[in-house]
Amino acid sequence: MASSSWLLMRRSRALIHHKNFSFYSLFSSSSSSSCSSSSPFMKKPQAESAGYSNDYSSSSAHHHFRFLRRFESTKAEAAQLELQHDVTDDDDDNHRAIDFPGGKVAFTSEMRFISEASQKRVPCYRVLDDNGMAMEYRNYVQISKEMAVKMYSDMVTLQTMDSIFYEVQRQGRISFYVTSMGEEAVNIGSAAALSSDDIILPQYREPGVLLWRGFTLQQFVDQLFGNTSDLGKGRQMPIHYGSNKHNYFTVSSPIATQLPQAVGAAYSLKMDGKSACAVTYFGDGSTSEGDFHAGLNFAAVMDAPVIFICRNNGWAISTPVEEQFRSDGVVVKGQAYGIWSIRVDGNDALAVYSAVHTAREIAIKEKRPVLIEALTYRVGHHSTSDDSTKYRPIDEIEYWKMERNPVNRFKRWVERNGWWNDSNESELRSRVRKQLMQAIQVAEKAQKPPLEDMFNDVYDRLPSNLEEQEKVLREIVKKHPEDYPSDVPL
Repeated sequence: MASSSWLLMRRSRALIHHKNFSFYSLFSSSSSSSCSSSSPFMKKPQAESAGYSNDYSSSSAHHHFRFLRRFESTKAEAAQLELQHDVTDDDDDNHRAIDFPGGKVAFTSEMRFISEASQKRVPCYRVLDDNGMAMEYRNYVQISKEMAVKMYSDMVTLQTMDSIFYEVQRQGRISFYVTSMGEEAVNIGSAAALSSDDIILPQYREPGVLLWRGFTLQQFVDQLFGNTSDLGKGRQMPIHYGSNKHNYFTVSSPIATQLPQAVGAAYSLKMDGKSACAVTYFGDGSTSEGDFHAGLNFAAVMDAPVIFICRNNGWAISTPVEEQFRSDGVVVKGQAYGIWSIRVDGNDALAVYSAVHTAREIAIKEKRPVLIEALTYRVGHHSTSDDSTKYRPIDEIEYWKMERNPVNRFKRWVERNGWWNDSNESELRSRVRKQLMQAIQVAEKAQKPPLEDMFNDVYDRLPSNLEEQEKVLREIVKKHPEDYPSDVPL
């Protein structure tokens, strides 16, 4: 184990295997260690599942980045090509190649199509098993007691926020909410591995990243209620958080639009010589959007220091992963674009932290993008507008909620280290709940933003068409006051 994986990564760049890190080239004939071909999101509870086997070999228990060797010049003396083929050594075609733009391409007399997928699935990197025990063969970035306690505390805080805010919405006190239940490790594990200088472009299920960066509970509640203290001045739906202070771009509802934007932000950091990267989050459903493919290709071609973190939680609202794509998940899509990629156990906070920590060093020091596929599970409904029991079995939900709960798993590991006990647990949960209830009371009493805030902050001087719209709106509100909120100042 090493406190930092960067030195090991640098020494391993030219190798396929080096110590505990296993790299996979696009042209390698050998696949990863054995992994079940069944979906990691089983329909019925099983003792073992794809990518989550407790019987890991030493190589599959460590980092597995998939990368494509790149050629800067076809004339470069060091240019080489690894090509998988089954022709004999005395085949004349084996010694012929075309000097094609991008690198030399060898010829073969055998007509052979590349199959749609490898017979063996890419393994899933993990550090802790389902009981919070460290794997026998493990390689991870070590964390201090203070870091571990803060990670666990924020995971519990996020869990408590979801529980209370969901009920507040059900009571009709806010209009909408989205939980992060089951995905706390992806949120907090990744956030802990990043620097405050790194730019975050979230989807909508990453409030834990903002929580880690210091966004207060009161600020979360103010946004949900859309009052005058809301940084967005009530213009956004609930859970569409944003904070310039915390380098956290405001959430936008359209799927995957943040991916190419993140690449642009990353390229800007690179041009300015900043020691920082851009990080963008998205779900498995986003990989079916054109922006996903444009973003990855853009990042690869421009060598942008950006980390793509896919929360593959099994469901894109009601669409299961097996209906979303035919490939081996998301990790192999990065390989197709020439991006280093890794699949990680998204319910293992230590594994997520280690993978993101290493990916950040690669992105910044190598000036290249990295794709991380975090296998997790959305325990909650897609949103408060959804009832997931209509399209997935309740026993599947309960299995992931109880047996593979990321908060409980990390808690067991922290407790085994002697860093946490029942007294700490009781005090934390009581304190967080009390703070949230107080914040809700304050937010509900706060005044709503004035009507004029719907029109300002865009133009230095309001255009005539918007002036006309504001005038008409005020007249309608005065004429039909019963149809509009009475607590919005005119």
